Amino acid sequence: MYTYSRLKRFLLGESLPTSASIHERLSNATGLAVLASDALSSVAYATQETLLVLLLAGSSSLSLSLPISGIIILLLAIVALSYRQTIKAYPNGGGAYIVARENLGIYPGLIAAASLMIDYILTVTVSISAGVAALTSAVPSLHPYTVELCLVFIVLIMFANLRGLRESGNIFMVPTYAFLVGIFVLIGCGLFQQATGNVMPTLQNIPAKEPLGLFLLARAFAAGCTALTGVEAISDGVLAFKPPEWKNARLTLSYMGGILGAMFLGISYLAHIYQVIPTEHETLLSVLGKQIFGVGIFYYYLQAATLLILLLAANTSYADFPRLCYFLARDGFLPRQLSLLGDRLVYSNGINLLSFCAALLQRFPLL
Repeated sequence: MYTYSRLKRFLLGESLPTSASIHERLSNATGLAVLASDALSSVAYATQETLLVLLLAGSSSLSLSLPISGIIILLLAIVALSYRQTIKAYPNGGGAYIVARENLGIYPGLIAAASLMIDYILTVTVSISAGVAALTSAVPSLHPYTVELCLVFIVLIMFANLRGLRESGNIFMVPTYAFLVGIFVLIGCGLFQQATGNVMPTLQNIPAKEPLGLFLLARAFAAGCTALTGVEAISDGVLAFKPPEWKNARLTLSYMGGILGAMFLGISYLAHIYQVIPTEHETLLSVLGKQIFGVGIFYYYLQAATLLILLLAANTSYADFPRLCYFLARDGFLPRQLSLLGDRLVYSNGINLLSFCAALLQRFPLL
């Protein structure tokens, strides 16, 4: 028992008194890293998903990705403004579950909560998988160990979150801002090459497998809407911010919306002017990085930053899933153990539950 206690203290740190909870809150910069990483990281695959759908209608249809991206940016602005209003109206947090329960009733609230819980579990699974895909794109020899790498990363992120909200935020700030720098440098260099006439696209002539119709365009739009993944996270975690909580949450949400929109539109434009096509074993960002940077230090920096932000995207779920479980347990819809704070003033039971579900899906994806 003594050995277990020492090991726990080593891995998670010393227990914190409840009075220290105010000091565990997040600043705007840290909140952006913890709660907006899921949304920001979506630029690593959102444009790619649109292109893969359009590719079914042949390479000539890929130019439609740009207007589709423009519509998604407009939708992003509408969603972000809506959540800004939600944060002000519900300064104690709770997001879609609280809003739906108080305005529509218990059952619509539970439907919203259930969909969010599923979304958070799938976010961890998909984000970890996408991050490992970035790693295996740069180091193809690791491809046979994809599942094992996914499970290792889930465990590492679980332990990082069990150490506490502020500490996990400090750990994950560097990957978030490293990714932002990498993407904006990529966009800047790509636009500079276009302005100086150094862009020489060579679009492959890929024949159509499906006719270009309304359904295919709608499917491409829906695939690109993965850029909106995680936008709601800040409204769920208002109480994680330093006082005044709702004002800091709204400001962070505005930062996230502006940065996300600029990156998504920039990546979509680069994919259009360079006429690149993602493949089964190489991501769009990897292809763009090779086109713009060549296979050198900047390319590997971009891939490493993408890997880290995609792993960190899973951390948004770790910040919000346990808090949502707390609201549901408080209202009697989940076991009360999920409403209890752990030694490091986080909902450790919710963190463990999320990790178990995500690992189960990684190991048995057909479930």
